Amino acid sequence: MNPRVRFTNVRKSYDHNEVLKGISFDVFKGNVVALIGQSGSGKSTALRCINGLEEINSGELHVCDRELHKKDCDIAALRLQVGIVFQSYNLFPHLTVEKNITLAPLRVKRVGYKEAHELALHVLNQVGLTDKIDAYPEQLSGGQQQRVAIARSLAMQPELMLFDEVTSALDPQITGEVLTVIENLAKDGMTMVLVTHEMGFATAVADQIIYMRDGIVWEAGDSNLLRNPQTPELKQFISNGL
Repeated sequence: MNPRVRFTNVRKSYDHNEVLKGISFDVFKGNVVALIGQSGSGKSTALRCINGLEEINSGELHVCDRELHKKDCDIAALRLQVGIVFQSYNLFPHLTVEKNITLAPLRVKRVGYKEAHELALHVLNQVGLTDKIDAYPEQLSGGQQQRVAIARSLAMQPELMLFDEVTSALDPQITGEVLTVIENLAKDGMTMVLVTHEMGFATAVADQIIYMRDGIVWEAGDSNLLRNPQTPELKQFISNGL
């Protein structure tokens, strides 16, 4: 089975600062992969490369049967297949929840208004917010806004979802509601790559956990990785509670 994401010796630099130093890993359909590590380890850069937000310098990167390492890769088409959610919600404050969600399907996929409305109801049901369809972002809590941001990505019906520390800007008491949405997506078989500091969540949900350090894949394994780390560096990372 072809992986939906395959990094092969991928390197990425910003001027003279090499952030990714030859990383390799696969993400298979229906799997959840969690990228963990200290700030500056390269995990968010790796995630952004998957969606074409960052261009790699060398190596090969295959995403949803597209070759991102080739100059003629259609990045716009790729982004129809790959959704991404950041820690900042980036909702349009002057638009209702429904219009935030339906804007891209209407303009990019050219769906009809009736289909777009039904799509909005469907994805809002997935995140538990159908009653907020007519609300404006300022009327929502941070957790609710993040769930709308997830629904907005789901409305494009992606093959792959990326999450970049989506709970880091949230209060601890409402982090759980966002993590529950992601957990339910995992149960439904959505292929996902997530950068997270929530170690308990990564252990519970991820099929593969990748610990990045200094721009390389330092250690990788299944959910037992955090229970039985093999390197002193990962042991220290876990003990610091990061």
